[in-house]
Amino acid sequence: MKILISGGGTGGHIYPALALIKEIKKQDPNALFLYIGTETGLEKKIVEKEGIPFKSIHITGFKRKLSFENVKTILRFLKGVQDSKKMIKSFQPDIVIGTGGFVCGPVVYAAAKLKVPTIIHEQNSVPGLTNKFLSKYVDNVAICFQEATPFFPKEKVSLTGNPRATEVVQHVPVKKAELGLNPNKKTVMIVGGSRGARPINDACVKALQSFKKKDYQVLYITGEVHYDKVVEEVEKVGNPPNVIIKPFLHNMPDYLKNIDLIVARAGATTLSEITALGVPSILIPSPYVTNNHQEKNARALEQNGAAIVIVEPELSGEVLLHEIDGIIGNTVKWNDMSSKSLELGIPDASSRLYRLIKKLIKK
Repeated sequence: MKILISGGGTGGHIYPALALIKEIKKQDPNALFLYIGTETGLEKKIVEKEGIPFKSIHITGFKRKLSFENVKTILRFLKGVQDSKKMIKSFQPDIVIGTGGFVCGPVVYAAAKLKVPTIIHEQNSVPGLTNKFLSKYVDNVAICFQEATPFFPKEKVSLTGNPRATEVVQHVPVKKAELGLNPNKKTVMIVGGSRGARPINDACVKALQSFKKKDYQVLYITGEVHYDKVVEEVEKVGNPPNVIIKPFLHNMPDYLKNIDLIVARAGATTLSEITALGVPSILIPSPYVTNNHQEKNARALEQNGAAIVIVEPELSGEVLLHEIDGIIGNTVKWNDMSSKSLELGIPDASSRLYRLIKKLIKK
């Protein structure tokens, strides 16, 4: 089986692709892969590090406002389609899969025009421009949120979930003691992403002294960029013994199984991981993402009772503390949110996608 995958721009498009590749290799050790991305994108470094054959095309995304740059983008798209067709004809894949980002546009479109079976994977509750465009041409649209269904041709949609959910369920958890945490206490993780988020850090620092009086403990991930500044602020007020502060944790899924509540952004990958494990969440969506999709993702969990959403303008140390206490200190509410989170989770996402791939190849 030969599989061509394209996805790039952010880790949210790349890591699901890598998780899917791992699942396919497990099911079919003889499977061959080719990954097409951009030369300057995050995907090149990450994919090549995994030892997966990588080729690139030159493409940029459309501007949402009228711009001469969009004319250039159209020309790059047409050139990208030509280049992609050459790569597809050379590799001769059985199927082409797009996991998001503008690089998928010319690659998946070229495959559809060459009559190669195609799938796009939409991680968010509201799709971006590229996947909306491609949905007219592909054979199937794999989604992670039921809320995404109305944006695509209904007959093409399959609810598969995010392959990262499967990875997190299969991970062996790191013991609390290895992080200096008490294994007998409930644990709240506060994290603003790999780079951190200043508004979340500000609120957390202001809540520090109140955390000191609580029965639960806090694993606080500042983000590497903000760590020194946070430590400077913490030194002024003191670091409570029940708050462990780290700049970053590699392999975050290793830690999630020991978390009782997470305070985080609302990226699609994060939500797929926490729902697969049934972790209740307080979500503080980033307002700086395209189409405000993080808040829309977060609202999908909130509407189903799995999360509480705090938008940045309403975030403060007092508000954060109130919401944490309201979940951790209320067993009935915690149990309800955990079960609602599990209901949304799709822990077998990788195998669902694999079955869909095999089904399309056999057609």
